[in-house]
Amino acid sequence: MTEEMSARELFRKAYENRYTWDESFPGYTMDITFLRGEEVFTGSARINPDLKAEVFGIEDEGAKKELQNQLWEIGIHRIRKTFEETHGNNTFTLGATDETGATEIVMGGKAEGDHYKIRNNEVCLVYRLIRGLFVTINTFSSHDTGAGYLSHCYDSIYRDAKTGELKGGKSEFEDSYEKIGGYHILTSRRIQSEEEGGKVTREFGFSNIKLL
Repeated sequence: MTEEMSARELFRKAYENRYTWDESFPGYTMDITFLRGEEVFTGSARINPDLKAEVFGIEDEGAKKELQNQLWEIGIHRIRKTFEETHGNNTFTLGATDETGATEIVMGGKAEGDHYKIRNNEVCLVYRLIRGLFVTINTFSSHDTGAGYLSHCYDSIYRDAKTGELKGGKSEFEDSYEKIGGYHILTSRRIQSEEEGGKVTREFGFSNIKLL
C-alpha cells in the first residue's frame, strides 16, 4: 500500500506540473507557414476558447488536414483537467529507476498496460495504448515556464497493438514557445519523420498571434 501511494503521489505531482491553459484562456488567431519537403503552404487559423481549431486559406486537403491535426494536438495538451478527472480510475505501481534517474510508473485499472517514466518532476517517457496503437514518446529536453513545464525536444514511435508492427518510422520533434498576453503559445514546430523513400521534414510556423 505504501508503494502504491508513493507511485500515485509521484505521478500526480508530475501530472500537475504540466503547463496548461487556465479557464480564462480566450483563444487566439495566427498566421501559418507550413513547409513540407519542398512544398510551402500559407494561411491562417484560430484556436477557440474551447480549444477547437479552424484553418483558413489552404486549399490542399492533405496540408489542411495535417495543420488541423497539429492544432488539435496543441489544444489537447493544454487542456486543464484535475488529476482525479484523468486518472481517478487508474492504479499506480513503482517500477525500476534507470541510470538517468527516471522512475517507471506502471499503470493498472482503466489504463492497464500503460507505463510512464518520471524524472525531476516531469514525465520523460510515455507508453500508451491509443486507438489500437502503442505510442512511445521520449522527451529529451524541456523548460520551466514558472507555471509548469513544456517539452522542447521529443520523439514518437507507433506500433500496431496486436501485431507489434511499426506504423511509420520514428518522428523527431522540436518545439518553440513565446509568452503572449500571459499564455505560453507554440510559435514553431519542426518534425523529422522516417517515411517510405526516406526522411521528410515538416516545419510549422505560427506568427502574428493575437488573443481573442
